[in-house]
Amino acid sequence: MARKYLVSCVTRTDRVNHDRRIGAVGGVNPDGTTWRLSHADAIAAIEAGRWSFYLQFEGRELPIVVAFSRYGSKYLKSSADMLHPETLLALPDCR
Repeated sequence: MARKYLVSCVTRTDRVNHDRRIGAVGGVNPDGTTWRLSHADAIAAIEAGRWSFYLQFEGRELPIVVAFSRYGSKYLKSSADMLHPETLLALPDCR
């Protein structure tokens, strides 16, 4: 079973395309240390079944999934988002 991690911050890029706006995701481990994973590495970990990611939104746990743009690019978004990764982009910036 994949280890599950809470995403509490993102690193944004300067791109405007919905599939290229997130550069990395990050969070805090139970021991208080922070972690950050590139967008590509997070996608690879999800697809390999090593890790899964989620975020907290309005008291709910939303899984983060790999989506495909109409051009075939992979990107991350929450399961509640339609096309754009709005819920992820609402998170604060990773320090």
